[in-house]
Amino acid sequence: MLSKAKTLRGYKLEGLDGVIGKVSQFYFDDKHWAIRYLVADTGNWLTGRQVLISPYALLALDKEKESITVNLTKKQIEDSPSLNTGNSVSQQYEEIYYGHHGWPLYWKGPYMWGSSPNLVRGKDNLRATAEGSKPWDHHLLNTNDVNGHEIKATDGEIGHVDDFIIDDDLWAIRYLVIDTKNWWPGKKVLISTQWIDRVSWTQSKVLLNLTRETIKSSPEYTDDSLLTRDYREYETGLHRYYKKEGYWVSEPTL
Repeated sequence: MLSKAKTLRGYKLEGLDGVIGKVSQFYFDDKHWAIRYLVADTGNWLTGRQVLISPYALLALDKEKESITVNLTKKQIEDSPSLNTGNSVSQQYEEIYYGHHGWPLYWKGPYMWGSSPNLVRGKDNLRATAEGSKPWDHHLLNTNDVNGHEIKATDGEIGHVDDFIIDDDLWAIRYLVIDTKNWWPGKKVLISTQWIDRVSWTQSKVLLNLTRETIKSSPEYTDDSLLTRDYREYETGLHRYYKKEGYWVSEPTL
């Protein structure tokens, strides 16, 4: 399923022995555009620290109940490596975090999830990190900070990042929702993360190898657009417009 990041914020996180908290934001990398952590707002429980939950621990998302099932107990989360609120997520912290839970390091391998292009849940099914794979330098950002970044086409600015469309099967960001109303009386459109030329985080800009007119004339995105894996009418039309192959065709599988 595809969901907006803003919609998922506030979803309950149901642990094995009760509610852990609610989703507050997401950390993602700018290479594979994969969600690496959900950040839980635990209320008065575990105050003073960021509670990070890797997609490896996520079992199911229920849109009707507005909840996400987490394969961890409160005790397991409490005992996981602590990260103080306001501190950045360093690679050193991630190595300790992943080692504590026994999950493979996602940055050691050629695929989105390290040695596998798929997010394999369950410790018995997890593959070991591919031997000899060269680690890649990863840089984590959070969705709250990237919201508002300007979108720059080849011939000028065209809008800003308004939201993210997340595939909760792989926990990958498939699209950026672009709001163009500050540049012309326009609309919201989607840009696939596969079409992004580069990102300048220091300048808060997302650069595209597309013209403003091309983006302006692309299919309009609304909250009613069909964005599920079973009903790809909107996605298919969007990729056809840009003459691009869909991610569901081009991504590797094992």
